[in-house]
Amino acid sequence: MSDVNKTVQKWHASFRKGTDFDSWGQLVEAIDEYQILARQLQKEVQSTNSSDFTEEQKKNLGKIATCLEMRSASLQCTQSKEEFKLEDMKKLELIIMNILTYNKEFPFDVQPVPLRKILAPGEEENLELEVEDDAAAGAGSTEAFPPRAPGTLLPRLPSEPGMTLLTIRIEKIGLKDAGQCIDPYMSISVKDINGVDLNPMQDTPVATRKEDTYIHFNVDVEIQRHIEKLPKGAAIFFEFKHYKPKKRFTSTKCFAFMEMDEIKSGPIVIELYKKPTDFKRKKLQLLTKKPLYLHLDQMLHKDS
Repeated sequence: MSDVNKTVQKWHASFRKGTDFDSWGQLVEAIDEYQILARQLQKEVQSTNSSDFTEEQKKNLGKIATCLEMRSASLQCTQSKEEFKLEDMKKLELIIMNILTYNKEFPFDVQPVPLRKILAPGEEENLELEVEDDAAAGAGSTEAFPPRAPGTLLPRLPSEPGMTLLTIRIEKIGLKDAGQCIDPYMSISVKDINGVDLNPMQDTPVATRKEDTYIHFNVDVEIQRHIEKLPKGAAIFFEFKHYKPKKRFTSTKCFAFMEMDEIKSGPIVIELYKKPTDFKRKKLQLLTKKPLYLHLDQMLHKDS
């Protein structure tokens, strides 16, 4: 079986998993599956060096990603006006299974999610070199990537008896060049011990207040999984990102993480590490010896 067929098979299995959870009423798990798959499809759509799919096929993948996000939104908000039903989702299964041969009109009037550059950890360093090479060769100054989408923070999950939810308030980050960071924001992700996503990534809105060596966020992030359902060895990552006008893209400056034994109510201060983000936590290098940290406040919500 070719690599592309394996990829399609994997997407189909993930899609089935999501619709199964959805039909069983396990909405938290369904949302997880839908959003992680939507992100995978968007990455494929945005990949410029992949010739596995035609432009038409990529357009359909992008539309499927939009439908996955619409269904997720419907499950998260019972008052959702643009309700996208489970029956609608099931109509997509044949398309995702047969994406390589599907040639009919897409069944829903949706548009692919707007393109935004998703950089893998460490990819920005390669990109910086490429952009510098282009500049040296006298390349034109066209905008490399469209502006980043605004904050993608998600609402708190529904409570479940005996289960604990975690809200993390990102208060501020200490950086020696805080005042020079343009459009700074945080990406928050939950990873297992192997660095695999357990939840969809969330981005804060851009921070607007800078003071001395601090950038203030004062924003609440709702972790999209009950604490009891997080596997052993999982961690919550915080990637600090900012816009580089000369390079025309958003770069990760540093990161921090919190392990399971650090989850407890109240304030916590955690260390900052050099990029690229090491989701497996194997080769960590402190960003600075100065006393500059990420300041958080944790709130636990337990439904008894």
